Amino acid sequence: MFSFSRTLCYTLLAFVVGAKAVEVDVGVAGSVDSAGGYSPSKSKVAISWYAGWHSTLGFPLSKVSWDKYTHLTYSFAVTTPDVRMLTLNGSNPELLPQFVSQAKQHGVKALVSVGGWTGSRWFSSNVGSPQNRTQFVKTLTDFARQYKLDGLDFDWEYPGRQGIGCNTISGSDSANFLALLQELRQDPLGAKLALSAAVSITPFAGPDGNPMTDVSAFSKVLDWIAIMNYDIWGPWSATVGPNAPLDDSCAAANNQFGSATSAVKSWSGAGMPLDQIVLGVPAYGHSFRVRKADAFVNGTKTLVPFPKFDANDRPAGDSWDDAASVDECGVAQPVGGNIDFWGLIQQGYLNSDGSFKQSVPHSYDNCSQTPYVYNEQNEVMVSFDNAQSFAAKGSFIKSKGLRGFSMWEAGGDSSNILIKSIRKATGFF
Repeated sequence: MFSFSRTLCYTLLAFVVGAKAVEVDVGVAGSVDSAGGYSPSKSKVAISWYAGWHSTLGFPLSKVSWDKYTHLTYSFAVTTPDVRMLTLNGSNPELLPQFVSQAKQHGVKALVSVGGWTGSRWFSSNVGSPQNRTQFVKTLTDFARQYKLDGLDFDWEYPGRQGIGCNTISGSDSANFLALLQELRQDPLGAKLALSAAVSITPFAGPDGNPMTDVSAFSKVLDWIAIMNYDIWGPWSATVGPNAPLDDSCAAANNQFGSATSAVKSWSGAGMPLDQIVLGVPAYGHSFRVRKADAFVNGTKTLVPFPKFDANDRPAGDSWDDAASVDECGVAQPVGGNIDFWGLIQQGYLNSDGSFKQSVPHSYDNCSQTPYVYNEQNEVMVSFDNAQSFAAKGSFIKSKGLRGFSMWEAGGDSSNILIKSIRKATGFF
């Protein structure tokens, strides 16, 4: 999942334990029985993450289509070396109270996502001992109380596995994460909050680094997991490929890196009930510099599947794309090459209704159920999702009995083309 890329500053715009207590109106989570056991709610959900830093870059709260969602998740509160502190630095902290207020006015549940790609550096140490877990529970509940949140979304990228490159990490991460959630559920407020986790396409890593074969204990403390079925292929890959494949079992063996189908099978097989699985879907794509000689089947305008690309000449995406910079680990990074759905329309790849422009070479892969477009002038190919691929994902959600969907991010859509498509296909709303 995307996150802002900037150095954390702990002296300003930070949340510190000791904030004034505020009553919280909750009621979106499951229920606690007389023995203290937690039973997650099973109601269907339509979720999106809201990137706070984009609120001043063309997607203010006034543009949110509240009626399309049951939950909206403000991103991100990030971890710090001080277990007593979370920070919203870089995500427009001043907007969060207004976000929560407007969500409640529209009958939408307001959550905050903790972590993200650049914000997960200190999760491991924050949960690494009983003392830290107890303190972190207090930090989280104080934070939820201060902002009157309905829930918390944990976007730890990733327990037991390295993410950005300089995260604290331990073979005990997944066990410690479970212990944190269990303790959080014992807190009077934590018992009432909706708790979710944004997860990779394979279950949490066990002590040996391999995916756990039994995650059923997490299902007893989380309301749902959102499988981040995107960034499966990108500019780090050997060839162009689908950003968010629905399936890849129909692809050649060397082009199988995971999909929604395999991810749901892995998580459910490890003990996560299908009705507690939410499918993460992307409102963006990845761009690649593909030379004309590599883009087309010889003598035609048919796009070559899985073409090679020039990794030394990464194209910039839209105006929200990450600029070349030095990341939180001190490593120089090129431009991201990310382009939102609205950016594809703005840059002339698609018509205003999101349909293919006939003058622009394009294809739709029936295996992954994802589209591609190609600009012959600048030699840029984009792998993305459109209304057709969102409808396919919605039908998959319905057929598998999943709890719903979560889109990264609300601001990436255009005229609600994507969100309308997946809502209709799920048949839930």
